[in-house]
Amino acid sequence: MENTKQGNGWRWIPSLYFVQGLPYVMVMTVSVIMYKRLGLSNTDIALYTSWLYLPWFIKPAWSPFVDLLRTKRWWILVMQLVMGGGLAGVALSIPVDPFVRYTLAFFWLLAFSSATHDIAADGFYMLGLKEDEQAFFVGIRSTFYRLAMMTGQGLLVMLAGWLEQRMGIARAWQITFVAMALLLVVAALWHSWSLPRPQNDGATEAQTGAELWRGVGASLGSFFAKPGMKVAVAFMLLYRLGEAQLVKLAAPFLLDAREVGGLALSTETVGLLYGTIGVVALTLGGILGGWLITRKCLRYWLWPMALAMNLPNLAYVVLAWWQPEGMSMVAALIALEQLGYGFGFTAYVLFLIHYADGPYKTAHYAIGTGLMALGMMLPGMASGWLQDLLGYRFFFIWVVLCTLPGFALLPQLKIPAHFGRKNQGFTKN
Repeated sequence: MENTKQGNGWRWIPSLYFVQGLPYVMVMTVSVIMYKRLGLSNTDIALYTSWLYLPWFIKPAWSPFVDLLRTKRWWILVMQLVMGGGLAGVALSIPVDPFVRYTLAFFWLLAFSSATHDIAADGFYMLGLKEDEQAFFVGIRSTFYRLAMMTGQGLLVMLAGWLEQRMGIARAWQITFVAMALLLVVAALWHSWSLPRPQNDGATEAQTGAELWRGVGASLGSFFAKPGMKVAVAFMLLYRLGEAQLVKLAAPFLLDAREVGGLALSTETVGLLYGTIGVVALTLGGILGGWLITRKCLRYWLWPMALAMNLPNLAYVVLAWWQPEGMSMVAALIALEQLGYGFGFTAYVLFLIHYADGPYKTAHYAIGTGLMALGMMLPGMASGWLQDLLGYRFFFIWVVLCTLPGFALLPQLKIPAHFGRKNQGFTKN
């Protein structure tokens, strides 16, 4: 059967990338809010949920097996059903004692299946579309991934907050996760019909297991043999050092009582501010960053983007020291921080694309994203303990100071003068 035509891509690309974003945001963000509402300390929340980055860090190690075993279409459908089961498991585990142990086990299942789904979905995107169609739909897939973030961080958190007021916290979060589980099952049924069946979607029969491992070793070795590797890897790990800690404590800070330094916002309000207004600002920042780089180049915008990503962290310093009661100021500062993060993160992604260029482009980009996940995981694990030790006011000052190592690495990065400028050899992945 021939590959799908562009018109058929509308059947599956929006829904596929919406589904790709939902489990990630449930694991990384919604879990933090849920555990906070269920009474866990910030130390435990940050430690436990930061460990959940691990599957995205190590996914390059098993990504070749998604190529070797079965079809990517099969992996997509099975992983969507497994993710639905993981979400249902979280819901069923909330009233169980000890609920933390069991809910974390299902979050781990959700994280591993979500990372595997990412591998299969991104590979299928390239198999199911011709090159010109891939370019056409790249903005569509990004848009629906962002919509998934808004749904998870925004609408679902707002739903949970609305339910909390009517049936209690535990029951509210149970219903929220059951709804998500049903959505994933429906998505699997939809994709069993809508996903095309490309001829070249199959196991890689030409490679033996030994050949596969040799290929993995060659790609890994060449990644760490590139010129400027030490600075590049340090940049991948440290550019978001401050943000890695901020992201774990932002929602708990908004929810915590004013007596302990928080803003005492309701769950619904956090969903609106952080998950809706914040995600819109994040998306706009990313769009602006991509457009500006195509007008000039990555090297031209590197310092402005680094400043835009890190300086707005001062917004949380202001919120923690002032503790304003008016929502307009809180919303404006959160939107500013997320706008700057979206703008500055564009530079990070494009640097990964630049460093991955070469014979093992796909594998090297996967290794880069794995290091990106590690750079979020390790600082995030300690962030809750640091916040409990320092209090919110001094913790957010610490976050701002943690941006300095990333700035120190910028002058040492080797980036071609015209990389990223339109018609200068940059192709957006």
